[in-house]
Amino acid sequence: MADQLPTEFDVVIIGTGLPESILAAACSRSGQRVLHLDSRSYYGGNWASFSFSGLLSWLKEYQQNSAIAEESTASWQGLIHETEEAVTLRKKDETIQHTEVFCYASQDVDDGVEEMEALQKSPSSATSSATPDPLHSACLPGETHSLHAASYETPAKDTPKSGGEVSLEVTDVEDTLAKEEYCGDETRTPAVSDGDEDGKKPVEKDSTDRPKRKKITYSQIVKESRRFNIDLVSKLLYSQGLLIDLLIKSNVSRYAEFKNVTRILAFREGKVEQVPCSRADVFNSKELTMVEKRILMKFLTFCLDYEQHPDQYQAFVQCSFSEYLQTKKLTPNLQHFVLHSIAMTESSCSTIDGLKATKNFLRCLGRFGNTPFLFPLYGQGEIPQCFCRMCAVFGGIYCLRHKVQCLVVDKDSGKCKAIIDHLGQRINAKYFIVEDSYLSEETCSNVQYKQISRAVLITDQSILKADSDQQISILVVPPVESGTCAVRVTELCSSTMTCMKDTYLVHLTCSSSKTAREDLESVVKKLFTPYSETEVDQEECTKPRLLWALYFNMRDSSGISRSSYEGLPSNVYVCSGPDCALGSEHAVKQAETLFQEMFPNEEFCPPPPNPEDIIFDGDDKQPEAPGANNIIMAKVDSSEGSKNPESPEKQLQN
Repeated sequence: MADQLPTEFDVVIIGTGLPESILAAACSRSGQRVLHLDSRSYYGGNWASFSFSGLLSWLKEYQQNSAIAEESTASWQGLIHETEEAVTLRKKDETIQHTEVFCYASQDVDDGVEEMEALQKSPSSATSSATPDPLHSACLPGETHSLHAASYETPAKDTPKSGGEVSLEVTDVEDTLAKEEYCGDETRTPAVSDGDEDGKKPVEKDSTDRPKRKKITYSQIVKESRRFNIDLVSKLLYSQGLLIDLLIKSNVSRYAEFKNVTRILAFREGKVEQVPCSRADVFNSKELTMVEKRILMKFLTFCLDYEQHPDQYQAFVQCSFSEYLQTKKLTPNLQHFVLHSIAMTESSCSTIDGLKATKNFLRCLGRFGNTPFLFPLYGQGEIPQCFCRMCAVFGGIYCLRHKVQCLVVDKDSGKCKAIIDHLGQRINAKYFIVEDSYLSEETCSNVQYKQISRAVLITDQSILKADSDQQISILVVPPVESGTCAVRVTELCSSTMTCMKDTYLVHLTCSSSKTAREDLESVVKKLFTPYSETEVDQEECTKPRLLWALYFNMRDSSGISRSSYEGLPSNVYVCSGPDCALGSEHAVKQAETLFQEMFPNEEFCPPPPNPEDIIFDGDDKQPEAPGANNIIMAKVDSSEGSKNPESPEKQLQN
């Protein structure tokens, strides 16, 4: 990339999180000249996904953030005219706090000696009596700047169906072939599972004639680092949600692959059990009596069109949803299922909000599978990159590791005229979109932020064993004490391409009341057992063993009104970071709202044109803009396609 950028744009966007990336795609698609910048070395911001060693490098970067001296940058004061003033931007990202890492897996020095030599001990890694081995941060070559790779190289196939039907094909993990993606300076080989359950995998018979768990060491995790794709924010896609609709409408879905979430789980009376979702699941369930099945089906049928029966809930509008459920003759068992596993709301939420959440869950059932949710292969970090790719296809310019020093504001009009980057170049534009974390302390002096508590765990088996070990599960653990929040647990298997074989990646999320560890550690202890050498052969240990854990708090900047920001120019728009919700509805709504404010006469992310309708100026190479088929596909590519990830056109034609 040349140091000097063009100096005139229509829209400059700072930050590559999901709402900014959607806006970039929408603006570029409508014909605007877009410059998309990020001071980080990877796409996605707090929506990003990392390999295991990449995550440790990210952690080390945050832990050392306060000790880093100010980098020398080109002087910008001389570029400000007398009729202008500068609004400086924040130099350091302060959205992540209270990072604590625990390594429970044993470190086998004979296994992966080369990998261990590449590790550097983290200066602020957390240890406790339960963690016999200190954390080692991994900084393997080629890992730091690898995040941008996946979705730009291997889009999913588009397979048209008659009648404009939207379909999602999910292949079994046995049909998933290993794919190797070359991404800039990184070659990544996704994990492939053979579909056998860890706990039931045949091993050599011993005197007890029992199956044994595989021993997973820390050095194995480091060696298989590239098989991990660890999300900073844990979210799922509602199959009838705004994000899925946008992916289909804009045809951005062809850049991504998805899998169904296979199970909705519940935690009740100290046990994890599966929740019936569909009508067939309800009547096949062994957890419910016949009377409970009928009561549940009657209530769920009512929730699907509750607006047509106001007489059944109007008297309870001021009550909590939990209190309302008690009036509907639901047993405690059913109340728990509806509140925590179907509506997935807090006990204190209102009756209307609970009914809306239940209806949203039910209307998403059956579109792509037995549950309402989808998960993107290779992690949530793929989604922002998909929209960035669309922006680039329509002419957007991208620069990572490109810092912006200040906004240039005209004193008379109060509008922002330009930015000045770290190279001292002045870049003019009509509109500016800035992610909240880039705004200075002075601009955000009146803003009150919420926090999200997050935990990322690597475990050796599922929290609920099944015939297949390739399960994607979501579980809500209700709060024990009043005033605390429920904890959402998402468990990912290796076929999601987010973890190595014979392990599971577990995400825990809740609204913060304390530090992440204080909020979440009690739930971790209920569901998992810390790994130790003495437990390797103890078959009576029924809980999954915890191999590695990370806790951190993330800023939740959603819900901040524009008026809360001090001295914000009228043509500067602020995008928030991830919120605590399960879906990404807020990001999509925010992107569409801001786009309509800037360009009220333009359509938001319209379908791309047919290839034959595109006119090129002396360039035989056509951009990737296939027909606007209303199709979202999640089929894993064939072996021929997967071996040639740099030829997406050929894959789309297969």
